[in-house]
Parts: sequence; structure tokens; C-alpha cells
Amino acid sequence: MCGIFGVSTPKKDQILEDVYLGLYALQHRGQESAGIAWIDDEAHLQIQKGMGLVHAALNQEKLAKEKTTCAIGHVRYVTAGKSSLINAQPLHASYSKGHVAIAHNGNITNAEGLKRDLESRGAIFQSATDTEVILHLMAHEQNLSPIDALIKSLSKLRGAFSIVALIEGSLVAARDPWGFRPLTIGKRDGIFYVASESCALDIVKASYVRDVRPGEIIIINEGNIKSLNIDTKATRRFRCSFEYVYLARPDSDIDGHSVYDVRLKLGQKLAKTCPCPQGELVLGMPDSGTIGALGYAFTSKLPFEMAIVRNRYVGRTFIQPTRRVRELGVQIKLNPIDNLIRDKKIVVVDDSIIRGTTSKIALRFLREAGAKEIHLRIASPPVKFPCIYGIDTPTSSDLAAAKMDVETLKKHIGADSLCFLDIEDLIGSIDLPEIELCTACFSGNYMEE
Repeated sequence: MCGIFGVSTPKKDQILEDVYLGLYALQHRGQESAGIAWIDDEAHLQIQKGMGLVHAALNQEKLAKEKTTCAIGHVRYVTAGKSSLINAQPLHASYSKGHVAIAHNGNITNAEGLKRDLESRGAIFQSATDTEVILHLMAHEQNLSPIDALIKSLSKLRGAFSIVALIEGSLVAARDPWGFRPLTIGKRDGIFYVASESCALDIVKASYVRDVRPGEIIIINEGNIKSLNIDTKATRRFRCSFEYVYLARPDSDIDGHSVYDVRLKLGQKLAKTCPCPQGELVLGMPDSGTIGALGYAFTSKLPFEMAIVRNRYVGRTFIQPTRRVRELGVQIKLNPIDNLIRDKKIVVVDDSIIRGTTSKIALRFLREAGAKEIHLRIASPPVKFPCIYGIDTPTSSDLAAAKMDVETLKKHIGADSLCFLDIEDLIGSIDLPEIELCTACFSGNYMEE
């Protein structure tokens, strides 16, 4: 999971600040590094990137002074390659056909095989990211224009890839044929934008145009937009259901479906599937469990309270790179309001259980704050299988629900009861056909390659 953002304007303008703001809106998708690439006055490719959050990694004051016609940006968290500046994106290269910069969200599942083949033909890789494979594939298509080389290169990839790129002075965006990761198009005063989520369009006051279709490549130059297709036939779609459950911001729309509305429905269905007659109060685990808790409380006719306060200056603990940092992050991030929960039988709604770290520590805090009973309700099915498409759950040994049944997991995290939503209700809440959704982390049904 990363965030990508691109801008193209018909005439040179100070659009790098738009990229900076867009990345800020996508900060929840990656907290380890950030970068921006653009074309300068002499048609040279410029890159600025650094480690950490957007405000620390990028020089906003310098970016605001630059003028260009197109630019791309990226915020990263590790799915391939370790956390270091050399793996920060956008990646760039100069080859016989010109300058190329590219930023990628997702995980290319056949990257290792492609990399070995490329290395056998003389390719030298600088980073450990799967994104660099695309650059080398392009470089090996010497008889093709850079755009055609990209199209042919993308047809060789499998897995999840939403990309933005700077090629021949144009902004290029593409989404894999299966549609794993979201990618949306916006427009403001003749300026085109491409972003991982629609919430990033809002911050630059751009109007939503449409989503990039699975398997589509768009080329934007001088205010014109051209649509092409990746030459790969997909037998079905694999739009990530976990985007709706956790990854995306609730103020985003993905493929025409409001993330907020989906999470509200998840909570409503959870109240019917996993009722708690003894419950006296419903509260949500901030922030991604809050909307589900509202839906649960409404359907259960129980009072809802914001009884857990989140420190807004702490990022997502799920995407922190080490267990120790994740655990310390939970303690810093969440704090219960004792007088709201003392001596109460509470229903706690959360979006998911991944490693179980957050749930176990948070329930301990609630118990210490005086909760009489804690009934945990999860607004998604048990995550039992690793995601190979861009989420940091590389092995089943990392997943609490893969190692323990519900009763054992309940005891492990310290709940009085534990109940998960079933997969049919998840699909029904998203309101897309099952054949359109990837539920691999819940069901183990991966794309056949």
C-alpha cells in the first residue's frame, strides 16, 4: 500500500505544491518516505525525495517556487525492498529514448522472475523495489517509443500495479487489468490530476472525472487525455475489498462506491450477525472502526460514545515496520475516557484484526479503565491469508486469525466475547459482484497466474 499522485497542466505553473498537498492527503497510505518528480525549464527531470512524513521528507517552500507542466509524487510503506532512501519513489532513469520517472502502488507478483531474466541479460538493479523492474523492461524495448515500451512492459506484469509516470513530457497513469488498487482522475481549470484516492482531489479543489479503468493507460499532455489498453486479458476483476475495510480514507470514493457508506453498512450488518444483548455502550476503535461502530450502535439501538481518544500526531500502527514500534505506537496513540466506560458492559467495534497487537493492548487499557465486560466485534471476516498484492502481511505466521481459532483469539486478546462479520456480508456491503472483488486475505482465493 502506497499513495501516488500526478498533475498535468497545459502551461507551466506552480503545480508542485498541488502534488505536495495531494501526498499529504494520501499520507495514511505510506509514512516511510515521500518523493516528487517533475520536468524543469530545460526539459530535464528533477527529483526531490526523503525519508519520513511528507512535511519532513520534502521542502515545501522550494517546491512552491518551481514551475512545470507535469509532475508525479509518491508516499511509501514497505512491501518490496527495505525502508531506505534508495527505495524511495519516484524512481527515475535515463536511457537511449529519454528520461523516465515512475511511482507505483501495489505489488508485482512475478517481479522476482522478471528480475532474474533481466539480470541474465545484463540489467543492473539499483533498488530492491519491484517498481524498478518496469524501468528495465522498458529499456529492453529499444525498437519501441517510450510509451509503447511502457505498454508492452506492463503487459508482462502480474499482480497489483497502479502507476503514474513522466514519459516524453507527458503524465502517464495506468491500472492493472485486474483493478487491485484504486486510481482516480480529477480536473480543475484545465489541469488534470491522477490520485490513488478521491480525497486527494478534494484538497486541490479538483472535480472527480472518473476512475481509471482496470487495464487502462491514460496519457495526458497539453490539456488532452488519451486512453489506451494494456494487452492483457483479465478473466475477472480483483478490486481490493480491504481498501473499503481499512486502507482508504472514509471520505474517498472507490470505483463509484463511498468508503464511508460501505463502513457504515459493515457495522449495520455486524450488529445483525454478531448481536450483543448484554451490551450497554458501543464505541469504535479510532479511526477506522469508528464508522462501523456508528452503524452497529444505530442498528442495535445502543448509545454510541467516542470513549477512546486518538492522538492525532501518531500515524497508523499497522503499517509501522517493527513490532516494538507498533506496540509503543498503540500505547501513545489510544487513550480511553475512564468515566464513560467504568463499570459498563461495552461493545468495541474495530475494522479488522491483523497481527492482534493493537486489539490486545487496547483491550488491556479498557480493562484497566474499569470496563466491566468487553465484547469485541470485527467489521470484516478473519484475516487468515497473507496479501501478496501490496499489504504488509507476507506470511500467515504474522496473522493472528491464521494461528488461532476465534475462541483462542478471544482469550489471547482479553475479550469477553469476539465475533467477526462473514464474507457474504462484506461483499454485500461493498455492493460489487463477488467476481469483481479480491477477498484473498479472508478467503485464500488468489488470482491464478
